[in-house]
Amino acid sequence: MKKRMSLLLVIMLFAISVLAACSGGKAEEPKQGEEAGQETPKTEEGKDKEEAPAAEGEDQSQGYFEAEDPSANPATATSRKDTLIIGMTSPKGVFNPFYWQTAYDRYVVDAVFDAWLVLADDGTYENRLAEKIEVSEDKKKYTFTLKQGVKYTDGTPVTVKDYAFALKVLHDSSYDGQSDIHTVNIKGGKEYFEGTADEISGVKIIDDYNIEIEVTEPNAMTKDNLGTIYFFPESYYGKDYKQGDLEYMKDLHAKPIGSGQYSVKSFKPGQEVVFEANPDYFLGAPKVKNLIYKTTTDETRLAMFKSGEIDVDMVSVNADSVEELKSYGFLDVNIFPTNGYGYIALNHKDPKFQDQKVRQALVYGLNRAEIVEIIYGEYGNVINIPQSSLSWAYTQDGIETYDFDTEKAKQLLDEAGWVPGADGIREKDGVKLAINFSATADNPVVEALIPVMTQNYQELGIKLSSETLDFNAIMDKKDNGDFDMFFAAWGLTPDPDSTVYLTGGAQNDIGFSNKEVDKYNKEGLAAMELDARKEAYKKMYQEINKDIPDILVYQRRDMWGINSRVKNLNITPYKNVALDLYKVELEQ
Repeated sequence: MKKRMSLLLVIMLFAISVLAACSGGKAEEPKQGEEAGQETPKTEEGKDKEEAPAAEGEDQSQGYFEAEDPSANPATATSRKDTLIIGMTSPKGVFNPFYWQTAYDRYVVDAVFDAWLVLADDGTYENRLAEKIEVSEDKKKYTFTLKQGVKYTDGTPVTVKDYAFALKVLHDSSYDGQSDIHTVNIKGGKEYFEGTADEISGVKIIDDYNIEIEVTEPNAMTKDNLGTIYFFPESYYGKDYKQGDLEYMKDLHAKPIGSGQYSVKSFKPGQEVVFEANPDYFLGAPKVKNLIYKTTTDETRLAMFKSGEIDVDMVSVNADSVEELKSYGFLDVNIFPTNGYGYIALNHKDPKFQDQKVRQALVYGLNRAEIVEIIYGEYGNVINIPQSSLSWAYTQDGIETYDFDTEKAKQLLDEAGWVPGADGIREKDGVKLAINFSATADNPVVEALIPVMTQNYQELGIKLSSETLDFNAIMDKKDNGDFDMFFAAWGLTPDPDSTVYLTGGAQNDIGFSNKEVDKYNKEGLAAMELDARKEAYKKMYQEINKDIPDILVYQRRDMWGINSRVKNLNITPYKNVALDLYKVELEQ
């Protein structure tokens, strides 16, 4: 049940939730935007942060670099005694744990809602709302015990009945979010979805604090997928619920109520989300009373850092931006490998992209190495499978690297029947090989990518036109299937299980279908031993590498600027900026 948690940052950042768990393996993210990286060493509160090791084949292009001159902190920042301001691309306003699409909305969700489990620094899970979790010997029954005394911010007590209601929402026939609860195989879930049952038979409420979930086919992710489903109050989200009709819930997206660290006070699209600390938070009231997510762009965030208008933000990483942040003196700089990647999506419902040779030609014919060097220099690498180089599932075995080769690309297009016309543009059956490329405006990745892509594809005889839109407009085009190509970035979940490339998958936004990919993905999820899972996912990645669902471009570093007055803000390749905000303190 995972999400191609999916900064499209073009960007976006991070990922992992049951959404993630139940739907894909990515999440559309904000990308500087982009996504989060992979494993870095854990840090303990009160201890010096360690430098993360360099990624394979790289130099020391990552680590935690502390401010050299905290005294240079601008008065605008130091005068804020009880307010933390985090900069980011504007959220869309879908602050529902089962409907969010962008990492920016996800940042709101993670500040407002809680689940049984939460991500640890290294991508494993640890208990949050769960007092304990018991698993039967046959791994078909999971008994969750809720910590006592937890309340929602409206004062309503949290009980397992709210979790049971969340399961109904995800199984409802009218649910159209990106989570795919059906991969968890909860007993009776299919019958509830089809409307032949009023309850999910595999969900047994023992009392207000204990619930048993029975599944028909356990797999390697069952516990984590069940444990990362958010709680939300049935008294609020379920008062208008009728099986088969969730339309009413969309009216609540921008007015969330959860049991989490903060509550939303106001939302001004394109400007800010304002939060207030939850004084009754079960892990302790957040030490910073007021929280603001303020809208920034690549053009404004450096100036806003320098003036003190924002305390924290993700900044596009390159040699110039690293030097710039460090030069301010009062910023800590945290750089680590992104647990995600940048890619160019192809619409597989478009006939011109349905030929594998055409898709391969588009990769061979694009100088990805030049693009990555222009944008990130030593802070990025060309990738050829949709997985982080630090993941246990990563492989280079049998993987074609698609090094830039114009002649190879031309040969493949010839073989596919696309031949140059009188004007030099290739055509087939009277149709010109023309591609419209959609990308976010004011994005450094796009600004580097478009000129290279335009020139490279012109040499192949492809007519490329481009349009730049804001991030949310790109998301709308994706949702409507109204695109040829678009650039985006995904944040990956720690586990490779995903519906992103599955036929009909909840997060398969491009219409890709490959029976071998489906087969190996299923085998990887079903296997209980790590070695067996590695083998299955290796075969899956080999098939993806050959069939080219997307044009994979890079895995980069994430870079976060953090005002030195902000203490105990722990961000890792797996743990996003919002997960432990209750621990943050502002040095006075």
